[in-house]
Amino acid sequence: MIEALALNAAALLGAAIALWLLSALLSKVSFVDAVWGLAMAGLALLSWWQVGEPGLAANLLTAMVVAWGVRLGVHLLRRFWRNGEDDRYTEMLPSPDRRARFAITALWKVWLLQSALIMLVSSPAQVGILAAGGDASLSSWAYIGVALYLLGIVFEWVGDWQLARFKADPANEGEVMDTGLWRYTRHPNYFGDACAWWGIFIVALSIDPGAVIWTLPGPIFLTFTLVKWSGAAMTEEGMEKKYGDDFSAYVQRTSAFVPMPPRR
Repeated sequence: MIEALALNAAALLGAAIALWLLSALLSKVSFVDAVWGLAMAGLALLSWWQVGEPGLAANLLTAMVVAWGVRLGVHLLRRFWRNGEDDRYTEMLPSPDRRARFAITALWKVWLLQSALIMLVSSPAQVGILAAGGDASLSSWAYIGVALYLLGIVFEWVGDWQLARFKADPANEGEVMDTGLWRYTRHPNYFGDACAWWGIFIVALSIDPGAVIWTLPGPIFLTFTLVKWSGAAMTEEGMEKKYGDDFSAYVQRTSAFVPMPPRR
């Protein structure tokens, strides 16, 4: 398993270097958001390929990660093509006019850091797939994990779809999205993301608890970053500046993360 994980890490590093060179050429790095999901899907497929004759458990875990990663990657890539460079990266990196400094900072602050986090967050899936091998059995815990994963997928996919429809309507220009799933949580997509990966972790844990328990920092870190770091916290900082009092009122009545009935 160590050799297989080392191969995964080497493949990810090679892809990151190639994409870094592309970002330096384009003077844009926002497409790294799309790489997050697509890279995890790729690592799951690479792990599955190394199993040789994968069974039901390995196939299930691989399908879960690929379905999540490809959908998210395509969604974020389309957003990049539509909106261009994200303000987060504009503030984080030197001006693209200073090409050498921009490229060097992007290498370690965006591409190498994200590669390390991708390995960490997707470690339950990689270890679970490699540990499953040709095992065709599923425990009751695996079904619990699948149920949690499906709940997350619904929140993530439906939340993104509702937000896209809302933004596409010119009548909603300057308005805060507070309908559909967004009525019950300010971040249904992030909540769904967390549920999906905790579900993946539970499925992997049911395959080989001794090995997969060491990957627990993956879903813990993902949940932390979705709530406190680059997810909800950073998003809300920008929304507070953009919408002012309207967003403050939305915050007062709407749950921050876990869906709850709106407060009066």
